[in-house]
Amino acid sequence: MAGESYRADIGIEGGKIIALGEHLFDPSAKVIDADWKYIFPGAIDPHVHFQLPFCGTVSADDFENGTKAAACGGVTTVIDFAIQKKGESLMKAIEARRAEADGKVCVDYALHSVPTDWNEATKEEMKAVIDYGIPTFKMFMIYAKEGLISNDDALFEGLEVAAEYGGQIGVHAESVRVLDKLIERYHNEADMKKYGAYLHVLSRPNFIEAEAVQRAIKWSQVTGGRLYIVHLSTKEGAELVKRARHHGLNVYAETCPQYLLLDDEVFKRPNGHLFATCPQIKKKEDSEALWQGLAKGYLSNVATDTCTFDTKQKAMWEGDFTKIPFGLPGVETMLSLMYTFGVGGGRFSVNRLVALTSTNAAKLMGMFPRKGAITVGSDADLVIFDPNKDVTLTYKDLQTNCDWSPYEGMKLKGYPEVTLCRGKVIAGGGKFVGQTGYGRFVKREPV
Repeated sequence: MAGESYRADIGIEGGKIIALGEHLFDPSAKVIDADWKYIFPGAIDPHVHFQLPFCGTVSADDFENGTKAAACGGVTTVIDFAIQKKGESLMKAIEARRAEADGKVCVDYALHSVPTDWNEATKEEMKAVIDYGIPTFKMFMIYAKEGLISNDDALFEGLEVAAEYGGQIGVHAESVRVLDKLIERYHNEADMKKYGAYLHVLSRPNFIEAEAVQRAIKWSQVTGGRLYIVHLSTKEGAELVKRARHHGLNVYAETCPQYLLLDDEVFKRPNGHLFATCPQIKKKEDSEALWQGLAKGYLSNVATDTCTFDTKQKAMWEGDFTKIPFGLPGVETMLSLMYTFGVGGGRFSVNRLVALTSTNAAKLMGMFPRKGAITVGSDADLVIFDPNKDVTLTYKDLQTNCDWSPYEGMKLKGYPEVTLCRGKVIAGGGKFVGQTGYGRFVKREPV
């Protein structure tokens, strides 16, 4: 597990770990030599968006290629989203999303349920969704115009249900009314010509996230509900989570590589529109605060919010910052980036890396110790990781369908060598070697 490091052989049978110890021997066994390498539990990305309809297009990595990319990056479990449409049940949305994924995914996967039509039927259905094996829900505090928003009353009641039945509410925390007002204020020809994609920064100051984080924490406090803040991006948000954790509140938060490794100067580049995300990339002092949160433990884990749009799709903006498809590729590069700049950068230990990229997510999402651990009885989801491999990142060498990378040219020290999912080799040397459809839906336990 994340807190332990030792030298051992690993015995695998039937997709499970059956033995751990030195000098295990079975003359009939297939042996993979991992000498002088790390063996990590497979990374878990609890926040991906494959084949997501958005802005009049669909994200470029579908369930098949997105999970192939995950495998190449050492990620063996991903969690996507089943978004409820107006007038339909949560279970109908889940069944529809599973129909898109089952038979195509190449690593194991789960789903978060996303209520967008809050009423008594939706509220009452949440227990059935938890019993089905989906104990985590996502509620948007933005996207009012798109019909996805959960207002405060919905969030409040969602947290109450979570407290009663062992569910968890994830929130996209941005303050919608002020945000929409600022977007409207900057949405004019003169400003768009002058600032271009940097308007994405000007219209989303840090208080847009911080106010919403504070509000969500308050609802968690008074309801006793379990709160998980997705893609935290600001130092103010990190400080609010730190205080909540200090006071014993049931509040957790993830952050993402883009908020750790990039800053908002990218929007001033000629191709700055490519970096548009929601929430957007912030400043260097925000990045430092997020690194501190990961190192000191009040931020729980790293996710990617992978949502891949290629240069042609991003070009749909045509100079209008409100029309850029939000999202970046990330699932394939998460583990190596976090090793290089987290461990290699002296920010945290290898054991902390494992916690941040695997074990903590498994625990928070209701799949530990089946996932996120190297223990007898756990799924044999493993990454043989070469800490000495030098790689210069370029999209041309990646599995993703994206024709650019936000991390293009970064020098990495350490890269996945072999990825196993439930005992089967699915990637090696950065190439997918597994089978389409091998991945399974993971039914999870109440958290």
